[in-house]
Amino acid sequence: MAIFYLSFFPQFIKPEYGSVLSQSFQLGIIQTIISFLVNFLIVISAAKMASWFSKKPIWLRIQKWFMASVLTGLAMKMAFAKVK
Repeated sequence: MAIFYLSFFPQFIKPEYGSVLSQSFQLGIIQTIISFLVNFLIVISAAKMASWFSKKPIWLRIQKWFMASVLTGLAMKMAFAKVK
């Protein structure tokens, strides 16, 4: 995270707009709030999906077969790909 902050945030900090430290804190707080909300929504959605799949086992089986097909397809593509 430190590398992210040190490499990404400086482009948004303008010394002419005030204290650099204050701007850094503001960006950090905004980023923390947004990432918390996004992660919270992902967790809630995953919980609802897990509940839905547990009530409908046929869809769980379809989802497992679909993912197995996708992963098998990717493995076959890698196995038959020409090395550059």
